[in-house]
Amino acid sequence: MEPTLSIIVPVLNEAAGIEATLRALAPLRARGAEVIVADGGSHDATVTLARSLCERVLITPAGRARQMNAGAEVARADVLLFLHADTQLPEGADHLVRRALTAGAAWGRFDVRISGRPAMLRVVATLMNLRSRWTGIATGDQGLFVTRTAFERAGRFPDQPLMEDVEISRRLCAISHPACLRARVMTSGRRWETRGVWRTIFLMWRLRWRYWRGTPAQALAEAYR
Repeated sequence: MEPTLSIIVPVLNEAAGIEATLRALAPLRARGAEVIVADGGSHDATVTLARSLCERVLITPAGRARQMNAGAEVARADVLLFLHADTQLPEGADHLVRRALTAGAAWGRFDVRISGRPAMLRVVATLMNLRSRWTGIATGDQGLFVTRTAFERAGRFPDQPLMEDVEISRRLCAISHPACLRARVMTSGRRWETRGVWRTIFLMWRLRWRYWRGTPAQALAEAYR
């Protein structure tokens, strides 16, 4: 029996949290979804921990776009959902996705909530959701989902080290407006807490501005690191 949904999880050294992420997907697997973990060369126990909690583990060249494309290549469902390793889907996410696509959208994303102690993270999440709804651009943190037909028409994820989510969103917007679901994924605030909330906000806005102005993604990735 073919799966109803293929969930593709790109990972790199995610041993600390991969079990929780994959166990949270068990109800979706029980309803017919498949989970594919695309590992970019982890040096920890990520692969070992993931094997019993998903349908397939791929070892791929490093790079989130490459890993997600590799997962999509072997996925068997006609609907793909790309999920970051530190993000958990809302209850009934498979039903919500199918309903949105049946209503006519070719792709979409969820609203996001960011876990963490700083209260400012709630503001960050609200602004991310509003910006995405206004612009039609989704971030990887928001659990982007898409029909296989639209994914192929958009040329898959571009082979670039940063802003691959922005670029594919821009291409998909030419196919259909996204379904902006108000159900929320929960993503980790570790990036903001590690770098500093305000510093990360300013950094990401600056990188996005430079990307829209034509700065190559490789240069932006170096600035991000």
